[in-house]
Amino acid sequence: MRIGIIGSGEVAKTLAAGFLKHGHEVTLGTRETGKLSDFATANPKAKIGRFADAAKFGEVVVLAVKGAVAAKALEAAGAENLAGKTVIDATNPLADAPPENGVLKYFTNLDGSLMEQLQKQFAEAHFVKAFNSVGAATMVNPQFKDGKPSMFIAGNNAAAKKTVAGILDQFGWEIEDMGGAEGARAIEPLCILWCIPGFARNDWFHAYKVLR
Repeated sequence: MRIGIIGSGEVAKTLAAGFLKHGHEVTLGTRETGKLSDFATANPKAKIGRFADAAKFGEVVVLAVKGAVAAKALEAAGAENLAGKTVIDATNPLADAPPENGVLKYFTNLDGSLMEQLQKQFAEAHFVKAFNSVGAATMVNPQFKDGKPSMFIAGNNAAAKKTVAGILDQFGWEIEDMGGAEGARAIEPLCILWCIPGFARNDWFHAYKVLR
């Protein structure tokens, strides 16, 4: 598939490399192309452009920016370039405040998620929450001694979730579908829980697993 990635941080670069590894075409969108010069050198098949370039290019679009600027990034990408497309939302609503005893602070509450806000603002796109509750180092084909980890997803469009599930399977994850966009209210705070061992013990190499 053609994948457009909005962002230039570690998550964006990690996912871009993962998509390239699995044979997809990738365009990364950024405000400052210089941020991705090293990545482009190491991954010559990747294309670099602006947010709108990535959104136009992608059959699937990945949103991998800070949660506080997610809406502005999508505005720059252009609602018309997102309409009808699956948008993988990897963002978290992190507040501009330090963690308290290792517990991150969010600018949302449990009655509404960032993804729901984005879905409402960009109503013609099909948002699916994924990749927000694990570190970049284990996003693509993670190797854990206890087997495949679980990735929680949520979104209103069944076809979009099926597309994302296919990507996650290719990337080595078991999929746990948490229903409609409201499910993001539970999925987004998982990042807070995931980060606590990192802040407390410098343990950043772990993931969730649903057992039955």
